[in-house]
Amino acid sequence: MLISAGYVTQEDIIRSIQRYILSNVYQLFTWTDGTFRFESAVLPFEDRITIPINLENVIMEGSRRMQEWEHLQEELPNLDVALRFVERPDTNIRDINMTVEEWKVVSFINPRNTIRQIAQYNKMSEFQIRKIVYALLQAGLVELVEPEGAAKVPGRPGGQRVTMRPPAVKRGVVEKLIGFFQQR
Repeated sequence: MLISAGYVTQEDIIRSIQRYILSNVYQLFTWTDGTFRFESAVLPFEDRITIPINLENVIMEGSRRMQEWEHLQEELPNLDVALRFVERPDTNIRDINMTVEEWKVVSFINPRNTIRQIAQYNKMSEFQIRKIVYALLQAGLVELVEPEGAAKVPGRPGGQRVTMRPPAVKRGVVEKLIGFFQQR
């Protein structure tokens, strides 16, 4: 339907499916435990679309991501801490280019919101949130702090729970951040 309407080509669809499959495969490289069963005699059903993927590239990229994941876990072992903007950032605002995902995280930076909650609210994996937070830390824009006003919740890692600010308030946070950098 999309192809016949001219919105996308078959190649566009294949590339999208390939990216989706690869993102799921790369996520498997971060698993530290689990069961795997390979059945070499079982082939895909004939009515299934098969997507060509270079296995050597997948293994190389998966290994690279695995090393990156280990490094990020060492740098940010606990996601039940909060972030706060530093008073005097080490970085010039003109040198900062943020992705949409980074802006989503920045809009929820508040000493009351844990990194884990920011990730959950934005539907990000632990890898994604660690990567973004690590970049913000390296840029000297934020620092790690204990969550403010957190109520203890039994059975929850870190025992912390904080209510996220509603989306209408997060816009104000972004505007404050932009205003702060414009004053410099």
